[in-house]
Amino acid sequence: MSAPLVLGPLVLGIESSCDETAVALVRADRRILAQRIASQDEAHRPFGGVVPELAARAHADRLAPMIEAVLAEAGIALNDVDAIAGTAGPGLIGGVMVGLVTAKALAYAANKPLIAVNHLEGHALSPRLAEASLAFPYLLLLVSGGHCQLLGVEGVGRYRRLATTIDDAVGEAFDKSAKVLGLGFPGGPALERTARGGNPARFALPRPLVGSVDPHFSFAGLKSAVLRARAGIAEASTQDISDLAASFQQAATDCLVDRTARAILAFPQATALVVAGGVAANQTIRGALSTLAGAHGLPFVAPPLWLCTDNAAMIAWAGQERLALGDIDDLHAPARPRWPLDPHAEAARGAGVKA
Repeated sequence: MSAPLVLGPLVLGIESSCDETAVALVRADRRILAQRIASQDEAHRPFGGVVPELAARAHADRLAPMIEAVLAEAGIALNDVDAIAGTAGPGLIGGVMVGLVTAKALAYAANKPLIAVNHLEGHALSPRLAEASLAFPYLLLLVSGGHCQLLGVEGVGRYRRLATTIDDAVGEAFDKSAKVLGLGFPGGPALERTARGGNPARFALPRPLVGSVDPHFSFAGLKSAVLRARAGIAEASTQDISDLAASFQQAATDCLVDRTARAILAFPQATALVVAGGVAANQTIRGALSTLAGAHGLPFVAPPLWLCTDNAAMIAWAGQERLALGDIDDLHAPARPRWPLDPHAEAARGAGVKA
């Protein structure tokens, strides 16, 4: 007689930290039973960026029917779930509160454990959802709209910050440069598409901190240089815009590669070089980091593109990792607009509050 199939715990994840409303059911064996992601791009496009109040209202309207749809698709009831994981920060506080309160209500109603997940930890652990063989410790480049960090990921809940941005995150620089170039919203993907037809060597843009002994990132100067370059072209052609987009993308990539190379030397115990976060979907950046990892004899791990952007599967998976350690929260867990992965890291000079 064959042994019974052990499926492992089932976690319901909720994500609402910015402008994606997402729900997912993930088992401990990494199977995603069902998930939903609702974008708010159309609602925010007229404003050229995310409007926090609109985002929070959309989360409130969408979450309940999305949870019902995910449970129905998986063919299970809420009582069949073993734990509820909800993003508790960092992010736009209105949206975070909507998602976390919903998670708390479900946990209370079904008498299930609550796991208040750090959104950044969701990104940090997401490569382990996609790649079962990825072992701790690994070096992580975490690049998203609001964060740009290099972290030594030593285990669940154990993160050593090696570098952070001293001003803008690279995702912010992508979005703001796209706005300057008139590429629309969301800016990062639009700029990447535009750059494909451009000459990355045409505009001599700066590479802030490249070659510096300072471990951190800086993108404010690069963003300002794009603004000046655009202002210097009276009537920009489509090719001008493509060339400037490509030049920006190459400069940003060079900065990321240089800073990551320095971190590889500072964290020699790394089993792999890993990239995660929304900007990790950029193919130019992925290719350059893969080459860097190979030059240092490290495996390169990047989640599939859909797992790079905000989603609930990564929140459910972070919940799985914490549940396995018995790390659960009570119903008083707070919603946090800021929540560093390494609270003991020294403050970076400049605007290091984004650490």
